[in-house]
Amino acid sequence: MTISLSEFLSQMISNPALLITVVLTLGVILVNGWTDAPNAIATCVSTRSISPKAAVFMAALFNFLGVLVMTLVNKTVAETIYNMVDFGGNPTEALIALCAALFAIVVWATGASLFGIPTSESHALIAGVSGAAIALHSGLSGINGAAWIKVIYGLVLSTGLGFGAGWISVKTIEFICKSIDRRRTTSFFKNAQVAGGAAMAFMHGAQDGQKFMGVFMLGVFLAKGQANVTSFDIPIWLMILCSAVMGLGTSIGGYRIIKAVGMDMVKLETYQGFAADLAAAGCLLLSSLTGIPVSTTHTKTTSIMGVGAAKRLSSVNWGVVREMIYAWVLTFPGCGLISYFMAKLFMMIF
Repeated sequence: MTISLSEFLSQMISNPALLITVVLTLGVILVNGWTDAPNAIATCVSTRSISPKAAVFMAALFNFLGVLVMTLVNKTVAETIYNMVDFGGNPTEALIALCAALFAIVVWATGASLFGIPTSESHALIAGVSGAAIALHSGLSGINGAAWIKVIYGLVLSTGLGFGAGWISVKTIEFICKSIDRRRTTSFFKNAQVAGGAAMAFMHGAQDGQKFMGVFMLGVFLAKGQANVTSFDIPIWLMILCSAVMGLGTSIGGYRIIKAVGMDMVKLETYQGFAADLAAAGCLLLSSLTGIPVSTTHTKTTSIMGVGAAKRLSSVNWGVVREMIYAWVLTFPGCGLISYFMAKLFMMIF
């Protein structure tokens, strides 16, 4: 099942509930571009391989390509997010609960971004819709355990595998280039860094773009009174819309995150930045093809940690890492509780 652009616009004009849902969903996507997408281009900007403005444009373009190509190849990430919780039953109450979840995600992510902390919007999204579903059903019956197992897999994959892949990637590059004059490799890795940033932006779209489009489609169906849709097709116009809003978010608010991830946590040379991008993009490709929703933030930052630790542990600014870990650990209970109470409050008021 899907929806055409003309049908969507006519329904949005005539249905205030759909309009509110769309505004909130696009707000969450904007915040994702603000706080998550900058991770994809952090290393290539920090190593001065590309200017920030050019990197933002590149991120917007490859985000869209990632959304388009991966959705055509394998849209199971979107389906996993869509089916992770049960918003069936009364479509009106379900839509109110979903709006509460989206509002909670924006509040959580905006608060974290004010401190320049790269939180995971993937985990905020998962926590938010889960908290709202629990509030809607007044219990855990609103949670689909089979889909949630994939979330747990993704948490492990995006941390342990990201760190290990970063360590192996940079060690491999150092071994291959150990007998080559550093001056000869500098220009190559500077260009490779740009390619690595493009690959990361592509995989960010492939992962996070699908997640948010899954929630977008859920809101559209609920607003139409269809609470039991189990399969859907994502229209091209929605891919373009999500990519554009993500790019806008990156352009207006991403530079603090770029500094925290690409400069403050580890001081990277161009070949190290390329190694981190290569490792993170590989992990994200693996998870996307297997339909496992992972955090692009976790994957990228842990791969950078692995690259830094491969040189020596003291190369990593563990103080910055500690702040990030606190934010990651608090996201599930923090955003989930905000969403739960917001959903209860919204259902009482509306």
